[in-house]
Amino acid sequence: MFYQQKQYIKFLLKATNQHGVHSPFVYNLVTKCIYKKTDRKLWFYFKTIKQHLLDNKQKIKVTDFGAGSKYFKTNERKISEIAKVAGISNKKAKLLIHIINYFKPAVTLEVGTSLGLATSAIKIGNNSTKITTLEGCRETSKIASELLNNNFKNINIITGNFNETLPEISKKNKYDFIYFDGNHTKKSTLKYFNTCLKTSDNNSMWIFDDIYWSKDMQEAWMEIKNNPAVTVTVDLFYFGIVFFRKEQAKEHFKIRV
Repeated sequence: MFYQQKQYIKFLLKATNQHGVHSPFVYNLVTKCIYKKTDRKLWFYFKTIKQHLLDNKQKIKVTDFGAGSKYFKTNERKISEIAKVAGISNKKAKLLIHIINYFKPAVTLEVGTSLGLATSAIKIGNNSTKITTLEGCRETSKIASELLNNNFKNINIITGNFNETLPEISKKNKYDFIYFDGNHTKKSTLKYFNTCLKTSDNNSMWIFDDIYWSKDMQEAWMEIKNNPAVTVTVDLFYFGIVFFRKEQAKEHFKIRV
């Protein structure tokens, strides 16, 4: 936690708002999307879904394939506590709804379903998007499946180890948007990045969650930024947004939110 606080202070010293952005594409993204007020109806919808999970005191045994939890000491956890601690925060949910509502991706991939809260935010941002979401833990996947199937359509949950499921779906699909929130380690993050590169095109947008989770994740983010296929990145501290727009010069932005 201390590491993230220290990095946030450093981030604030370097970050800017729309006045420090000279790219028309990123300027519009900041002013018309990131800084836009959240639609009340959309936000109420998300809060209703989140509250359903916060009220659920059922315990499940979680199988964690990632970097592990900084909060939970055992694998037996209440759904309400997972939603409160490990689920997407309200701030990040608002950002995600804004971004998805702005770009309106038709086909979405999510790497790391958890309880389905971020999945819900994506769907609320654009109800028309078709989502494939990957989850490693079977118990968590069951809860997410029930939540998502009761509230939305066109969401396909695939359960299994990402090292097996991600390469398989990447062989035959293209995605307008990919949200990475499945494994907060450098090795796995870069592996997922490289696996998904073949699914991208000029208009693809990717978001990496928790890029300041650890020194390991910051290093992964730096390598992603420097990849030749990546042209524009927007660092919001909470998210790292990646674009592949060949018509733009390579440029990186840090934006305060």
